[in-house]
Amino acid sequence: MRSFAAFLLPALAVASPIAQTSPDGWSDGPDPSQIQILSAAFSGNGCPQGSVSTSISPDRTVITFGFDKFQTYIGPGYDPTQKTKNCQLHLNLKYPGGFQFAVVDSTYHGYAQLDPGVTGTFYSTYYFSQGAQTTTTTQTSISGGGIWAQGQVYTKADSVPTASVIYSPCGASGILNINNRIALTSTSATALGEVTDDDATVAFTQQVHLQWKTCK
Repeated sequence: MRSFAAFLLPALAVASPIAQTSPDGWSDGPDPSQIQILSAAFSGNGCPQGSVSTSISPDRTVITFGFDKFQTYIGPGYDPTQKTKNCQLHLNLKYPGGFQFAVVDSTYHGYAQLDPGVTGTFYSTYYFSQGAQTTTTTQTSISGGGIWAQGQVYTKADSVPTASVIYSPCGASGILNINNRIALTSTSATALGEVTDDDATVAFTQQVHLQWKTCK
């Protein structure tokens, strides 16, 4: 099985932080349990109301979505509008006042079956509502044929490298948006293709490894 993975690109800070310097230039992090997912919502033609299940972990640092309608198709017999779908996740977060956190770990699982000539691309864009002008987008593509012609499950993993972070806005709460879009293209009028996203997990589980800065 082929790994289906992407990594976040470097992003600019949404807010301007002032570091509480330590010998390595960073401050000690607050208690990780203070970062919590208060609630979640979703929107888009890939996740209409009634088609999504959600589960938040007891410590409220991990949320899992299950999708019944996030499915794309291309080829003879399919409605052309089915070749692209999007689903935007909206996470209402609580984090320590006076601090900014820098973590987004997202994992997506699904299924792809693509004839030669068909390409499926999965885009994920991350941004905070308070700083929508600063976004980070991952893009991962599967080219049809080979093992994908027979159909395979895939895993797409987005992770923020230490040197590339997204800073949350200063304050006690904020909305993190993750806009996921799957698009199919084809160079053959007779080829068939399908890519689904069956679930997504967004985790704030690496706080102990994070770098922290205080806000102005």
